[in-house]
Amino acid sequence: MKKKHHHDKNWGFATRAVHVGSEPCPVTGALTTPIYQTSTFVFDDVDQGARRFAGEEEGYIYTRLGNPTQRALEIKIADLEGGDDAIVCGSGMAAVSGIFFSLVRQGDHIVAGESIYGCTHVFLSEMLPKYGVNTTFVDTTKLENIEAAIRKNTKVIYIESPTNPTMSLTDIEGVVALARKYNCKVVMDNTFMSPYFQRPLEMGVDIVLHSATKYINGHGDVVAGVIIGDQEFIDHCRMTAIKDIGGIIGPFECYLMIRGLKTLAIRMEKCNANAMEIAQFLENHPKVERVYYPGLKSHPQHELAKKQMTGFGGMMSFELIGGIEAGKILMNNVQLCKLAVSLGDVDTLIQHPASMTHSIVPREERLKAGITDGLVRLSVGIEDVEDIIADLDQALNKIK
Repeated sequence: MKKKHHHDKNWGFATRAVHVGSEPCPVTGALTTPIYQTSTFVFDDVDQGARRFAGEEEGYIYTRLGNPTQRALEIKIADLEGGDDAIVCGSGMAAVSGIFFSLVRQGDHIVAGESIYGCTHVFLSEMLPKYGVNTTFVDTTKLENIEAAIRKNTKVIYIESPTNPTMSLTDIEGVVALARKYNCKVVMDNTFMSPYFQRPLEMGVDIVLHSATKYINGHGDVVAGVIIGDQEFIDHCRMTAIKDIGGIIGPFECYLMIRGLKTLAIRMEKCNANAMEIAQFLENHPKVERVYYPGLKSHPQHELAKKQMTGFGGMMSFELIGGIEAGKILMNNVQLCKLAVSLGDVDTLIQHPASMTHSIVPREERLKAGITDGLVRLSVGIEDVEDIIADLDQALNKIK
């Protein structure tokens, strides 16, 4: 179950994304990792079954507890993020809930960013309080806000960087220093950057999660999540919150993500290059009021982005002159860009956070976090950048 892939430590990211965890099948010689589409595994005898249930022997028991296709994917992702191990689960929210149900208990307190994914915000603000765990939401772009919110019972500082959808950044190493001072864990959602452009564990973050639906898979055909951390936490989380609550992943979805990860490096490079050109186009367009993209020098945290990220990614948001009505005209008239939630696909996706992904966040809190009624979010794909710009331009020109 815990077998790791031995590889050349000098391999680069793209090489590891292709080869780590993906060994030829020892029985058939198949190059591609097989799909072990099974619910259960046969034991040689009763004693072997007993040893596996007792944790005295490695091996598979039941796919809710682990599966060889899943394990190959976990080894690959853990290596790319720089963690001891990983758990792949059924959705990004299964990852979020699995982490918190493993870390906190009644009476504990969490400090979290105020501009985070809508469902994560609701999980922290509405679900966890039912179990006696409360969260204080702050603007994490200022470390003093985080420190002021920390209490004696604070157990976790939870951040996204860049945030969804405002693209604001958090000083990751600064948050880690605060967490060490106050004996807290740092949990970070690294979905927007992927491990290709940002590796929070190397900066001292304790646990990293992704909505693997996005860049990890990258093709819009899987819903999944992943948790990466040290061995002790991953073992605990796997055999408690994930096993007993049941937010598991299927082997076919794992197979698709193994395939998707092999092209992560080239996808991220293309998305990054496209996004920079599109951000510059939008910033200079007369119908656009402001663009939020860390790669632009106009971004207030551009220098921090250069410090803690190796690229600026494919995500951006922008405000139009004319607000929400102008945004509706734009989104209703794009042709190549698709009006859809989610992100990190090879397809370019455009959406309206206030009425879609963040509609469940109370309006006052949403506005306080900078998610205005007129904000548009764009997930840049790998199409020819000239075609994306032409599509945005023709739609923007319909705004009067």
